[in-house]
Amino acid sequence: MRFRASLKALVGLGMAAFLTGADAPASKAPKPDADGFVSLFDGKSLDGWEGMPGYWSAQDGMIVGKETKEKSAQTFLIYKRQNFANFELHFKYKFASPDGNSGIQIRSKIVNPPTWKVGGYQADMDGKSGYDGSIYDEAGVAGGRGTMSNRGEKTVWDAGNKRQSEKLPQSNAELKKFVHTGDWNEAVVVADGPHITYTINGHLMTDLTDNSPKALKEGVLALQIHQGFSMEIQFKELKLKELK
Repeated sequence: MRFRASLKALVGLGMAAFLTGADAPASKAPKPDADGFVSLFDGKSLDGWEGMPGYWSAQDGMIVGKETKEKSAQTFLIYKRQNFANFELHFKYKFASPDGNSGIQIRSKIVNPPTWKVGGYQADMDGKSGYDGSIYDEAGVAGGRGTMSNRGEKTVWDAGNKRQSEKLPQSNAELKKFVHTGDWNEAVVVADGPHITYTINGHLMTDLTDNSPKALKEGVLALQIHQGFSMEIQFKELKLKELK
């Protein structure tokens, strides 16, 4: 029974690699621009990315993730050229559906290769603007700490894994007004050592410092489709500058 299960898993992994072209290396990323940023998306293909077939596509200068309640999965589109540690990430996102949940994974780990499931720090977002601007521990990879820093908060996890939070100058409710529901949002995520910030449309949404032993220091970058929705999430103009 163990042999059969292992063989089945290996076949599944092989099929996954075949479906996404994982055996074929992605082309090299473009050179940094004058400000040191590298484009993560060429605007016309998913070259450099890998995800579950049937959920992700490149169209009209966007990366588009779609699911229905009949065809639904907790799955991710993973940037496969390299892992990242310290960086400044810029991107735009929009929910083209009235509902849904998504996010960008940073310093994350692939926890289930056959389903392209990823866990770790997530810059959260949703179709009703309820979670945009918060940082979440997806799949418990960062120690099972749930929402690590809420919108409107500055949060520090100390070396004893204890949480201390204080309010930002603008509250959760005030910051929510700056999130464009059903329209494009400009976001910036900066991860520099233990310090992570998440800004949307020019407003600092949350400020996290993770000094816990559970802190994640480097990992993959990925885009999420959250299971259980009929949704469409769109991303464009993704670019990243590594920090020393």
